[in-house]
Amino acid sequence: MIVYLNGEFLPLSEARVPVLDRGFIFGDGVYEVLPVYAGRLFRLEEHLQRLNNSLKSIKLANPLTHQAWIENLETIVVRNNGGDQSVYLQVTRGPAKRNHNFPEQVVPTVLIMSEPMIVAPPSSGVKAITSADIRWQRCDIKSIDLLANVLLRRQAIEVGAVETILIREGYVMEGAASNVFVVDDGIAITPPKSQFILPGITRDLMLEAMLGAQLPCREASISEAQLRSADEIWLTSSTREILPVITLDDKTVGMGKPGPVWTEVWQIYQDYKQKLRKNSHE
Repeated sequence: MIVYLNGEFLPLSEARVPVLDRGFIFGDGVYEVLPVYAGRLFRLEEHLQRLNNSLKSIKLANPLTHQAWIENLETIVVRNNGGDQSVYLQVTRGPAKRNHNFPEQVVPTVLIMSEPMIVAPPSSGVKAITSADIRWQRCDIKSIDLLANVLLRRQAIEVGAVETILIREGYVMEGAASNVFVVDDGIAITPPKSQFILPGITRDLMLEAMLGAQLPCREASISEAQLRSADEIWLTSSTREILPVITLDDKTVGMGKPGPVWTEVWQIYQDYKQKLRKNSHE
């Protein structure tokens, strides 16, 4: 695997970051994960805009120009043999003497790497659980400080589930590493963006696609009671795409199988990917 680290392309085994990097010491940094289909970066502009938003929120100037990001990301995809990949990029405030205050004249650390991504076949449904949202107050920042998310995801895995859906003051926020949709009376609903929800790229694409296909959908608060009585529940993320939840806290969701709205939306997403693949070969 070839990675990009601070202006250099090199094998992952040779990549080194100083012990005093603030990403290591404080979790002081942000990240993005971009799917790649047939060698083509998925929703690149949207991911770079979200990166800019996260950097601005932590008061860190973007270390690369927009064009440099594009060139380096595309180079990583090519150097790692194209095809379907998951590209990870991370920016930290860089190495400095340990101090809670921002250091002066420090050079940010920039890492880009990728790994093969296996595109999952149509899902027969997954299991999820719910839990209180124990995360901090700025979940809209794609921070590398993910300990709460790790613990919440582990909570799901320990009971054979794939995700934990987070509840804050009686309302659904998102998953530990995903956005959430419910279908109620034929209408797909996802919580509106806020400081407690990461603005998911796949989430936004699903809303655009459903509106384009004239499928009923909206952004609205989802109560815990509404979640538990939903006809369908989906989880969306860049690498897992759209997963239908058929069991929530050991209780059956809807008919206990992927619902008709999910089936239609999943096909729309596959058509979108197919068009992306086709364009990459033209």
